[in-house]
Amino acid sequence: MTKAGEREVLKVEKCNGGAGHLLRESLLTPEQWGEHCGLFAKVTLEAGCELGYHEHHGETETYYILTGKGLYDDNGTEVAVEAGDVVYCEDGNGHGMKNAGNSDLSFVALILKK
Repeated sequence: MTKAGEREVLKVEKCNGGAGHLLRESLLTPEQWGEHCGLFAKVTLEAGCELGYHEHHGETETYYILTGKGLYDDNGTEVAVEAGDVVYCEDGNGHGMKNAGNSDLSFVALILKK
């Protein structure tokens, strides 16, 4: 078990070519992921920041929006998202996320390998 504030938070600049930076807090260690998990983390995009468009091959990725408002790029189609929404990127597709508000946009990101 870990408690909030105990986990390492990494600052990633221009992730996948996106503007600004993101903060990534791993919720489990890679050793705990098992063979089918590629990532289980809380991601925070501060105002003006984004996670650039990228594709997934051999895996899927799901975002569960915790706080804030964003614009989700679903294979080139922009979709407004907010707290409580879930978005899913299928294997072979691409996505990205922009903070569309003045407060933090945070979400849980889960990558599952095929």
